[in-house]
Amino acid sequence: MTPSEIFSLANMTVMPMWLLLIVLPKWKVTRFLIDYKIVPLVLAVFYSIYIGKAIQIGGWMDFGSLNSVMTLFTEENAVLAGWIHYLAFDLLIGMWMVNQNKELKIHPLLMVPCLLGTFMFGPVGFALFMAMKTLKKQRS
Repeated sequence: MTPSEIFSLANMTVMPMWLLLIVLPKWKVTRFLIDYKIVPLVLAVFYSIYIGKAIQIGGWMDFGSLNSVMTLFTEENAVLAGWIHYLAFDLLIGMWMVNQNKELKIHPLLMVPCLLGTFMFGPVGFALFMAMKTLKKQRS
């Protein structure tokens, strides 16, 4: 498969999981996928393959400066690996938030912006969730 095809496949793989986190977080299938981290593990396999290809093509990666990282992200396999990295870790944070909410019991409608924010803007959704978590704990 080409990197473009893997990019599309990775995107299509996370979409149903995010939908389950938002719409059916307590469903047994969703819980199974969260508990065993199935989707992030699949993404980890693809990440490993494409980060390996990037290293083979471009040598060891230099994260020591912004210019080095910008140069790294001109290599297709490195960009794909980076994208998969974002998808996997944002999804793990979304799963963690759903797990945290089992105890917190934040209303599901209030969780939607947290989860959508994490899906679209990573740290923004996480920060929103942490703010809600803090408020919830202060009220308890």
